[in-house]
Amino acid sequence: MMNKELLEQGLSGYEAKVEKAISKFPERKEFAEKRLYTPLDVEDFDYNEKLGFPGQYPFTRGVQPTMYRGRLWTMRAYAGFATAEETNARYKYLLEAGQTGLSVAMDLPTQIGLDSDAELSHGEVGKVGVAIDSLADMEKLFDGIPLDKVSTSMTINGPAAVLLAMYVAVAEKQGVKPEQLKGTIQNDILKEYIARGTYIFPPRPSMRLITDTFAYCSQNIPKWNTISVGAYHIREAGASEVQEIAFAFSNAMAYIDAAIKAGQKVDDFAPGISWIFTAGLNFFSEAAKFRAARRLWARIMKERYGAEVPKAQMLRVHVHTAGSVLTAQQPLNNVARITWQALSAILGGIQSMACCAYDEAIALPTEESATLALRTQQMLAYESGAADTIDPLAGSYYVEALTDKFEKEAYEYITKIDAMGGAVAAIEKGYMQSEMAAHAYAYQSEIEKGTRVVVGVNKFADDKQIKTNDVLMADLSVAERQIAKVNAMKAQRDQKAVDAALAKLKTAAQGEENLMPYLIETVKTYATLGEICGVLREVFGEYKQSGSMF
Repeated sequence: MMNKELLEQGLSGYEAKVEKAISKFPERKEFAEKRLYTPLDVEDFDYNEKLGFPGQYPFTRGVQPTMYRGRLWTMRAYAGFATAEETNARYKYLLEAGQTGLSVAMDLPTQIGLDSDAELSHGEVGKVGVAIDSLADMEKLFDGIPLDKVSTSMTINGPAAVLLAMYVAVAEKQGVKPEQLKGTIQNDILKEYIARGTYIFPPRPSMRLITDTFAYCSQNIPKWNTISVGAYHIREAGASEVQEIAFAFSNAMAYIDAAIKAGQKVDDFAPGISWIFTAGLNFFSEAAKFRAARRLWARIMKERYGAEVPKAQMLRVHVHTAGSVLTAQQPLNNVARITWQALSAILGGIQSMACCAYDEAIALPTEESATLALRTQQMLAYESGAADTIDPLAGSYYVEALTDKFEKEAYEYITKIDAMGGAVAAIEKGYMQSEMAAHAYAYQSEIEKGTRVVVGVNKFADDKQIKTNDVLMADLSVAERQIAKVNAMKAQRDQKAVDAALAKLKTAAQGEENLMPYLIETVKTYATLGEICGVLREVFGEYKQSGSMF
């Protein structure tokens, strides 16, 4: 039991010694946190209310009773480039190297629902991910990879339902039933309006596609995560840790509200909600962030939405280490950065992770750098001891104080957004965007002033030239090869079947039926992504950034 009076006396004596010490050796000025944390900083701490036990509400200590002692987190590498065949070879290599799940990077045309031969696709085909024009590409992407044995995460938003339909169709060709499939589509369109910009349709039809996916998957693909709410992208666009939690949660609540309005039950679809967060540079802040987010989300789901199924209360997190903090200068420094980012995520209790490659600030990851990113996770899992016990940071005065602080401040943001009418209204007003921009500006100003040190950039810099001879550069011939493949596929397909399926899809889109069955039947005819999204554009319209979201 804490003797408060004795502690305060000891603290007073300690502060006197500190004053003496800093007169000789002044403290650095850039610290945001207190000098020392004691039991006084967690004075009202209630173990049962704030922590509990792993696998139990409020899940602060993790979503599984045994956490990594039972099963390690899923180890992924975010990969995709050029054509489906080349990316397939990289996937097979990574799986042989010990990767336990796939994370698919799509190129920009695919992300915005365009075919490779579209005018706007020029110069972008296969550049920042793999080009997927039709079911034929999806078949090649997963050729020789049994879809009942791997978990697949697909970073796709506007056309997420179409890509999921292709995945279901590929599985069917492999003899894999929908109920056997495990994985995630990102499907978080609201963060596209505030952070990335790869939207296609206006918010309302976009929300319909999301709720249609919720309903279809809860009935037909129960192990599939129907949305991965993109906290990561919000953070990478300049948000703070607290904003990362709050803005992503507000977006997620908009999806939940829309699904409930459409007649769905929260305990049916909420277990399919997953999350992608980043792991930034401040080790203890990042670990505390994940703990605070789990606790806050559990309470929101239980108290606001009445969720009773434990899985509907859980925050299940995939983490991608922060790419925005990697430096092109002295790129090997990134190896260390990525390692402690990953360690903070592990100690924060995440379920799946992909580590950046150290050379991503320069170019596409090489086979060697991609392997090292995977080996980083494997060494942390098997050699560091970080996975040997559950929530080892629990009880730290500093970490618990940070966890409480993040939870409180994130909820305050959520309350403000609620008062504005929710996430969509807040986005329309530009509130989230302006808050993120202000934080990003302050962060960059600190770097430029030197109050925030970036080793190799504003301190301990050198004038060595960046080596680019060993990096993987984009293949400019990809577009020609991809377009030739698409044309050859179109020449062989049954055009009447394509036209009929597209017509049925258009009629369904004009009504209120769930679109997923129509999308699955349409992709099976080898209708292209651009043709399918083109039909939906005709019905739904296309979102333009200027003016109202509606």
